[in-house]
Amino acid sequence: MTLDQARQRAERNFKREERAHDGRKAMMEYEAQAVAIRKRTAHLKALRLAKEAQAQTDEPPAKQTKRRTETRRDK
Repeated sequence: MTLDQARQRAERNFKREERAHDGRKAMMEYEAQAVAIRKRTAHLKALRLAKEAQAQTDEPPAKQTKRRTETRRDK
């Protein structure tokens, strides 16, 4: 095996290991983002359920009547 062939093999192995490392790193970031999204979703769901429960116990607000504004027409 020549020196050039050994260097090429070493470079291929290095690139393969580097890709594997990058893949593991990307997977860890993906999983961390998924955990964060699940936490936020659970928090927002809890807030929504609390708001809905509060709305059921409160009396509904009285309906407001709309006032019609009369427009004056100058003649």
